[in-house]
Amino acid sequence: MQSQVLSLSENREVTSLRGVGRVLAQQNPIANLTCNKLPRICRLKRSPGPDCCNKKCVDVKTDRLNCGGCGYKCKYIETCCEGKCVNPSFDKRHCGGCNKKCKKGEFCVYGMCSYA
Repeated sequence: MQSQVLSLSENREVTSLRGVGRVLAQQNPIANLTCNKLPRICRLKRSPGPDCCNKKCVDVKTDRLNCGGCGYKCKYIETCCEGKCVNPSFDKRHCGGCNKKCKKGEFCVYGMCSYA
């Protein structure tokens, strides 16, 4: 079964089934599999991420609901950067977004470096 699924996955694009009826989902054998049964499906081209958390493919480096590991949620005002929850409004290394560093001597306020 696994070899059949992998060979099918190379020829077809994997898409989200959100909003797709059950009949259509049954026509795509890859769509019925979850990553807990076959973790390699998370490494396919159109996968949201290479990690498997709660039967879903995610990227633990950027996913707010699985930041740094499965089930670790960032707070409402935080975002996930490099697997760590940060507040982009006041973090000098992630000011306004991931990896947006303020220059030496500047500070981060409201997501902008040296806000006056």
